[in-house]
Amino acid sequence: PILASAHESGCIRLWSIQGNVMKELLPFPDHPSGPLTALCTDIFTKILLAGSKEGYIIRWNIASFLEDSQNRKNKIKEEVCWRAHATEVVDLFTEEEKNVVVTGSIDGSVRLWHAMTGYYFGHFGQARKFDLSDTTRLILPSDVNDFPAIIKGESKHMKRKEVKYPLMLDRDK
Repeated sequence: PILASAHESGCIRLWSIQGNVMKELLPFPDHPSGPLTALCTDIFTKILLAGSKEGYIIRWNIASFLEDSQNRKNKIKEEVCWRAHATEVVDLFTEEEKNVVVTGSIDGSVRLWHAMTGYYFGHFGQARKFDLSDTTRLILPSDVNDFPAIIKGESKHMKRKEVKYPLMLDRDK
């Protein structure tokens, strides 16, 4: 078993049950999410979802890491990031059978998204019925104008380098 904690820095830490940090996750640098406010996993703990103060949802695949966390080849891969709300995400959960993510925000809206791609299905209280079978039609909520970003590259863990002399004037340059 592991524990996950979300932080204001946008970092997620995975902890062993003994209290040791096993891994730190940072969102892909091209898609800043801000302070994290909500976390959830799927029922099989293969997917980790995080919601942010800026309204973003980030999805990581953690299955291979959890199978053998000691093997450095087993990485955690950020798969998709999307803007779900214009304001803070306060709760989210995933429903595996229908392959949807449900998000709630401080704006009072509850929205449905395709779990794999971040495509918008609609919000609770809308006049039309949800069509969960059509993931090809790209629509967005009225207050969001960013399409989901499928992350192709590896999200590198940013290491802090120690600098002995951070500010030096080099007159030759």
